[in-house]
Amino acid sequence: MQQLKTDLSQYNNDWYQPGGRIKRIVWYSINSILFKNAMFIFGGVKISILRMFGAKVGKGVVIKPNVNIKYPWNLEIGDNVWIGEEVWIDNLAMIKLGDNCCISQGAMLLCGNHNYKKVAFDLVVRGIELEEGAWVGAHAVVCPGVKCKSHSILTVNSVATSNLEPYMIYQGNPAIKIKERVFKS
Repeated sequence: MQQLKTDLSQYNNDWYQPGGRIKRIVWYSINSILFKNAMFIFGGVKISILRMFGAKVGKGVVIKPNVNIKYPWNLEIGDNVWIGEEVWIDNLAMIKLGDNCCISQGAMLLCGNHNYKKVAFDLVVRGIELEEGAWVGAHAVVCPGVKCKSHSILTVNSVATSNLEPYMIYQGNPAIKIKERVFKS
């Protein structure tokens, strides 16, 4: 029996239409100049631009330099959210960030993947949600379709491949629950 092989010449994602071509070109330019730029530190301007491109952004949001956002029209940010330096928001689908979430430096929120079981390596797209108070640690990765429930933590360099339970701390690749998040006054 002959084993099938990946054939990228068959890859076709014509079904995926994330926005008009001109809109995407304009956004890519602005993203490169203002968002992915270490020298542009004006968060208020960034928030206004995100809103112009269709993002829903709450109050008290902090966006550090070198943040890469794929499609702002697929982004909802609650109040008092912190987005650290060099965060990659690859929102091929909707990403929702609840109030008081923190995404630490170098973290990645990835809505896209490929179906390795298909010869054509088909694109797979699923949204991500971080509920209120969730924290994604530095250089951690949240995979497509994952929900980080209320006040969950994904620790440094960890990879969330499935949903995180509320008030729990996860670590590793793939991330596993290690203990409960307990607040002290």
